[in-house]
Amino acid sequence: MRKLVSIGKASEILGVSIQTLRRWEADGKITSERTATNHRRYDLNTLVPELTHKKSDDHVRKTIAYARVSSQDQKEDLVRQQQVLEMYCASQGWTFELMSDLGSGMNYKKKGLNKLLEAIMNNQIGRLVLTHKDRLLRFGAELVFSLCEAKNVEIIILNQGENLSFEEELAQDVLEIITVFSARLYGSRSKKNQKLIQAVKDVL
Repeated sequence: MRKLVSIGKASEILGVSIQTLRRWEADGKITSERTATNHRRYDLNTLVPELTHKKSDDHVRKTIAYARVSSQDQKEDLVRQQQVLEMYCASQGWTFELMSDLGSGMNYKKKGLNKLLEAIMNNQIGRLVLTHKDRLLRFGAELVFSLCEAKNVEIIILNQGENLSFEEELAQDVLEIITVFSARLYGSRSKKNQKLIQAVKDVL
């Protein structure tokens, strides 16, 4: 007997995002039927079993809310990020774990980030929530997002923000690079470092 469900219900049952279902259908891995109003309907009996998560795994696939700031001076911003993430996850009724880091977006050895990546690789995470894309990494976030897609981890970015121009993105990247290497050269709290960063900001 056929059991047709909406794309939202199929997503919930299979433990994957709606985007993943659409990609599977585009790749020919699953099929759907269309209603008179052109809405997708999936027959649960025909969905490929190996695409679904085992029930025993569903209970351990957690929602992770991740926050990061670059320096000690931004601790207040870290607290704000955490509060925003907590309020959003709570409003969705999700049980979640909060992870955070204090370090440059160019540093791949942060404790929280490594813990997050390990959990993704071990299929322990079903959903990742961020306030902004660059909170994860300044460079290389797309690689982590690709890993999440491969592991069927839903990514939610609360603030997509406005699309920056090429020049604006380049300016932000340059500032991040100079900030990191200046701190290594002079020390993050030295007057030389602060003077150099301010000069770069003025130029940009």
